[in-house]
Amino acid sequence: MTTSIKIASWNINSVRFRIDIVERFLTEAAPDILCLQETKVIDGDFPKAPFERLGYKHIVLHGQRMHHGVAIVSKLPLAEDDRLDWQANGEARHVGVRLQNGMRLENVYVPAGGDIPDRDENPKFGQKLDFIARMTEWSETLNDMPVLLVGDFNVAPLESDVWSHKQLLKVVSHTPVEVETLAKMQAANDWVDLGRRFVPAPERLYTWWSYRAKDWAASDRGRRLDHMWASPALAPAATEHTVFEHCRSWLKPSDHIPIMTEFAL
Repeated sequence: MTTSIKIASWNINSVRFRIDIVERFLTEAAPDILCLQETKVIDGDFPKAPFERLGYKHIVLHGQRMHHGVAIVSKLPLAEDDRLDWQANGEARHVGVRLQNGMRLENVYVPAGGDIPDRDENPKFGQKLDFIARMTEWSETLNDMPVLLVGDFNVAPLESDVWSHKQLLKVVSHTPVEVETLAKMQAANDWVDLGRRFVPAPERLYTWWSYRAKDWAASDRGRRLDHMWASPALAPAATEHTVFEHCRSWLKPSDHIPIMTEFAL
């Protein structure tokens, strides 16, 4: 029997501050699983009650005070969680689980990388590239496993993933070295970019708009920083991909929006 599973991902930029819109999203979109990034809370202070009240009783956390943090909340049982340190500095940027059907779900928050796209002038940029390089090595070990990798990659790889390819070539998140580094990671497991499978380039596709814009929708200076990549064993099961752009207009919004893929498994 085929079962439909909806999996969403959202950089929420503080889950406690934005819990109202998280509850709204869960009520309206009704994913089976939600992966959150930048939760900004230690595990003991994570607001479990609102999720449990909505039926998300399976919660796996990797939190950190004030910064970073990832979480997976699910209506479905989760097992075999792990927390990989791809930055080799103890920051809470990954959590992975296995579903009962054998599928792996990996939730990641890639470092932003600072403002200067130079490893020597800006160590944060080097840490970002090294983080993705470690993810590349990990990707090579997955073989034929059904894996979904989701999260804030902090890289917009394609020209149509940003509002101006020319103006952002030297801006962190769209520089050639970041795009090349991410491409190597994608090739390491033949990852399928589900966003672009369902919304093929060169169609506009953004998931992030800066808070600096007075009217984000009017200026529309967006970037596609949030991604869902499926392993070759899983990708054929993806049936629908949704980008919830309207959530950027909600009260006290994150600068990122949720994305969701439905699978027939």
